[in-house]
Amino acid sequence: MEKSIIFFDIDGTLLNHDKKLPASTKQAIFKLQELGHEVAIATGRAPFMYEDLRKELGIRSFISYNGQYVVLNDEVIYTNPLNADALKKLTATAVENEHPVVYMDHKDMKANVRQHAYIEESIGTLKIGMEPTHDPDYHVDRPLYQSLLFCERGEEEQYRETFKDFDFIRWHSYSVDILPRGGSKAQGIARMVEQLGYPPARQYAFGDGLNDIEMLTAVENSFAMGNALDEVKKSAKFVTKSVEEDGILHGLKMAGLIE
Repeated sequence: MEKSIIFFDIDGTLLNHDKKLPASTKQAIFKLQELGHEVAIATGRAPFMYEDLRKELGIRSFISYNGQYVVLNDEVIYTNPLNADALKKLTATAVENEHPVVYMDHKDMKANVRQHAYIEESIGTLKIGMEPTHDPDYHVDRPLYQSLLFCERGEEEQYRETFKDFDFIRWHSYSVDILPRGGSKAQGIARMVEQLGYPPARQYAFGDGLNDIEMLTAVENSFAMGNALDEVKKSAKFVTKSVEEDGILHGLKMAGLIE
């Protein structure tokens, strides 16, 4: 069998609603690796938010921050930081609107407010056992690969219209990812496969969220989870079962990658 590379989103794809890794998924990942396939993660999460998962699955290549921080075999091969000046201006607007901001690099995350219910509720759903600490100047003089804006649905539109250096992707009813304009998991994947040399026919991707749409559109063999939004399913070539119904195992069998 020809060797392939398979990219997996985390939340709602590898992990279920309770942020648990189904046994069938773990066994399927190990089987892929046993067969010699390359397994990588492509997520909106920061690297420090899923270090334990990488260790559990033996994964050394990953795309974090929706494509802005790419690591191949434990080595950083690509970074795409946010525009620092534009982020300062966005912060000023957010402060006026009483919308908190969290700043994120590859090591940590810091909030420009000491405490806020929106931060606690949205970050809490990730069940990572940590929250951002307070440092309103964390965005000064350091590369940041993603920020989080905390506001209610629809309120991000004023930022989208004003700050053209950024893309805004909602991932929670109270939180929006702030990304470099045009940055996506698809861009990160392109950087990785450029080095590894896998042709399009040997590239696979699994995802379920709005931040997976570019990835599922760009990767030739793309699978949306059964629990994905309809918009996400339309962007994928195939739809597998939900994460709760052994969707990863089912999809890999559909692809013929494992028996």
